[in-house]
Amino acid sequence: MSGDRKRTDAGSATVWLVGLLLLVTLAATAALGVAGAVAARHRAESAADLAALAAAGRLLLDPGEACAHAASIASAQGATLRACIIRADASEDSVEVEVTVPAPGGLVPGLPPARARSRAGPVTAPM
Repeated sequence: MSGDRKRTDAGSATVWLVGLLLLVTLAATAALGVAGAVAARHRAESAADLAALAAAGRLLLDPGEACAHAASIASAQGATLRACIIRADASEDSVEVEVTVPAPGGLVPGLPPARARSRAGPVTAPM
């Protein structure tokens, strides 16, 4: 009877090990997905900051090209310029941009793109 008992327990460690490995793999995939989303968000914030600063700097020289310059800077950062608003009134000359950075889709499909908004200004002429 003790021989039968040993046979029924044989291989249970393998099942537990496979289950544990699947759990670790799932946790690692989730952690990498979160890390990719955070990295995309930081890239979007950096691209928005740089694009807003570039547009604000161009605003004094050529106001008509400020948003085009912001788009080229955002594109160089791997982002897409979604909106560029120039406020050119007497109290506040500023540029507000919104950019989109694609999420790393290879790891976790279905993540939305990272978006960020930044504002630069007021812009004043150098003294």
